[in-house]
Amino acid sequence: MTDNIITKKDVEYVAKLSRVHLKSEEVEQYTGQLEKILGYINKLKEKNTDNVVPTAHPLEVSNVWREDVAQPFENIPDILANAPEKEETYYKVLKVIE
Repeated sequence: MTDNIITKKDVEYVAKLSRVHLKSEEVEQYTGQLEKILGYINKLKEKNTDNVVPTAHPLEVSNVWREDVAQPFENIPDILANAPEKEETYYKVLKVIE
């Protein structure tokens, strides 16, 4: 690959957003892995797909999901037990819009 598709700085930034601590060796490793993945995707972009019908799945599938119905949860302290920050009965999070 001639150009860097992704840099160490990109990997560190995404790790920070994800709140994942990476060692410098891991940053190197993930940068190389993501470089290969994105390079392969760029190769796929070179292919002519004008007459290819878009599909989400190679086999016929049907929706087997249940109805999305809100249900109360009685044990709120259990839900909030692992929250880094909370306020009353809510998760407290930083603003994520840049």
